[in-house]
Amino acid sequence: MNIDLLHRLSETLAERRNADPQTSYTAQLMAKGPDAILKKIGEECAELIMAGKEGDRLNVVWESTDVLFHVMVLLAFYGLSIEDVLQELRRREGISGVDEKKSRSA
Repeated sequence: MNIDLLHRLSETLAERRNADPQTSYTAQLMAKGPDAILKKIGEECAELIMAGKEGDRLNVVWESTDVLFHVMVLLAFYGLSIEDVLQELRRREGISGVDEKKSRSA
């Protein structure tokens, strides 16, 4: 994966927070607030689930892209970026999923 691409997208999404909702889909979604963004993430996740169940590899890629994009919109809405997620992934690297989950519930 080209991490530079994710960073560029993250920067663009942060810029769109202040863009005109009439000219930017992202600005339009952000102007509606977190509920609208979360609803869109839910819709895209449902579409990804269906693509996965159908086994259509190309649709899995397309729907995964939509999910990732809309999650990044949510991050930008809250003033976060893909780097925040990458830092957390780095922190978790080499830690068992079971142990990591236990550490969050303590």
